[in-house]
Amino acid sequence: MKLTSLTCIFFLLFTVFAACSKSGGGGGNNSGGDTTKKTSNLDTPIYMGADISWVTEMENSGLKFYNSTGTATDCFQLMQSLDIDVIRLRVWVNPTGGWNGTQDVVNKALRAQKLGQRVLIDFHYSDTWADPGHQTKPAAWTSLDFATLTSTVTNYTQGVLDTLKAAGVVPSWVQVGNEVDNGMLWPDGQASTNMANFAALVTAGYKAVKAVSDTTQVIVHVSNGWNNSLFRWVFDGLTANNAQFDVIGMSLYPADAWQSYNDSCAANMSDMVSRYHKPVMICEVGMPESEAANCEGFLTDLIHKVRAVPNKQGLGVFYWEPECYNNWQSYSLGAFDNTGKPTVAMNAFQLP
Repeated sequence: MKLTSLTCIFFLLFTVFAACSKSGGGGGNNSGGDTTKKTSNLDTPIYMGADISWVTEMENSGLKFYNSTGTATDCFQLMQSLDIDVIRLRVWVNPTGGWNGTQDVVNKALRAQKLGQRVLIDFHYSDTWADPGHQTKPAAWTSLDFATLTSTVTNYTQGVLDTLKAAGVVPSWVQVGNEVDNGMLWPDGQASTNMANFAALVTAGYKAVKAVSDTTQVIVHVSNGWNNSLFRWVFDGLTANNAQFDVIGMSLYPADAWQSYNDSCAANMSDMVSRYHKPVMICEVGMPESEAANCEGFLTDLIHKVRAVPNKQGLGVFYWEPECYNNWQSYSLGAFDNTGKPTVAMNAFQLP
């Protein structure tokens, strides 16, 4: 059937409009390995990340990961299909079983890089978990005096990063310490008793990172991103003691009223950028797997708030161990259901 000229014109205009609407300003699905920040016509681009440090230990125990149709899928590929473009990996010094030790981290980092994903390395400077309540020195470092401890931080940090570089991986970001609310490597680097020592350890890590790659950004990471007074105390202290770092990292694990936590976190992010002239990154988030729909709302709102940080200084949002399921290691804040498939919470990372 022939179309009239007027109908043809209308059809062409409609086709152009539809194509423009579908493009949505260039955000789109990023599952092809492109590590460009996600963006839209309304928001600043940011990175979408996940810490999946448990993945090799889970695989070793026989666990598998499945896409939404129930097909077994490599965990890194599955994350990529969910628009996760950065993989965060923790490093322990001499861990039991080798999990999260240097070689395990290199193996995981290579898997991420082969898919075109960026890598963030998170140094705990411990043989096990470091967090606000635990900053235990590695057993091999316990008897070192402070000068030797500081040089050991430098040498160890550079050694791990050199090993990664030799394997072909240069991280985009490195955390010097994990949730260092009261410093690290206690008691020497406990901020409440010796902020100057803490600052010196941060700078030692910073210099080691830059010696391997001057383009890698160094993060200082603190928990409870809603707590502005905590962040001011930590970063006022580090700044007063001339600590060197590039990015302010935050964790955010909200309770029921996530809206108020997000609002407070947004205000804190803006304050950090204004006060210290550093970009901010949400290095860890999580909610109970049983509240997946609620978590999707929380993440969607938080991602928009990070995108809205003034002067494009919000860098990204990272889910902490989303691949966990069936109460792995007694952890229930993953974003996979009991069959090993992603919950709707992960949809938030596929925003246009």
